[in-house]
Amino acid sequence: MALSKFEYFAPVSIEEALELLEMKGEGARVMSGGTDLLLKIKGGQLQPGAVIGLKNIKDLDNISFNKREGLMIGATALLSDVASHPDILREYPSIAYAASVTANVQIRNMGTVAGNICNAAPSADNAPTLMAMGAEVTLRSTKSERRLTLDQFFKGPGLTAIEDGELLTGILIPPPLPHQGVSYQHISARSRVDIAGVCVSAMVRLNEERYEEVGIVLGAVAPTPMRARETEQILKGKRLNDELIQKAGISASEESRPISDMRSSAEYRKKMVAVLTKRALVEATERASKR
Repeated sequence: MALSKFEYFAPVSIEEALELLEMKGEGARVMSGGTDLLLKIKGGQLQPGAVIGLKNIKDLDNISFNKREGLMIGATALLSDVASHPDILREYPSIAYAASVTANVQIRNMGTVAGNICNAAPSADNAPTLMAMGAEVTLRSTKSERRLTLDQFFKGPGLTAIEDGELLTGILIPPPLPHQGVSYQHISARSRVDIAGVCVSAMVRLNEERYEEVGIVLGAVAPTPMRARETEQILKGKRLNDELIQKAGISASEESRPISDMRSSAEYRKKMVAVLTKRALVEATERASKR
């Protein structure tokens, strides 16, 4: 199917992009890598009146890190650049890993972490680790700027808190703390490049070998990436042992709300939530003990 007709704009500044968004109104769509947007337009799922490309905006692809403020991933930073960035590999290995297993090489060289987040798929590879680490997104319009946690950002399948005239300009991740470890685990039905059938991220912070802080996020098992809050409470203040890890896996499975679809059955997803939660907790704990 041929692409529907639309106006295309390539602003060179965030201010120009925001003015275009405001001027073109509800019919405008923003494009970074285009790996999702163009497919939706070609498939007839979207018929935008205007497409605003962000690639010509200087510094919007920046990736920066410092130990006081943490990590900033710009809106047009490529998945492949996030996966190979030395600061991310050293300080945020699970973020690098999640980017490295998103789709395939071609998409990673075109697509962005921000686009993966804005697409708001429940199975988005990059969402669980970012959520578990307390990431925030920066949303700008011509009138204001605001920050939202990813818990607040995701509203449903394909739905986010971005309002008309707003643009996501960056993702902010807090600096890693001493004795903190994070793990991302995923499984797909057919191959490594398939969309995740289930994914889990665990973030733990130890205090004298006990869990002082815990974040567990489940993907592809609810309308949005979801915090397993009851499971987090089971773990807080405890030492990891075989009995506790089994209990945590069962709890996360019971909290999940999967459906059956072409990629997996709900029953299988629930079983895999338990398995992946246990794997994520073990790896996150190992990493925390070494920091």
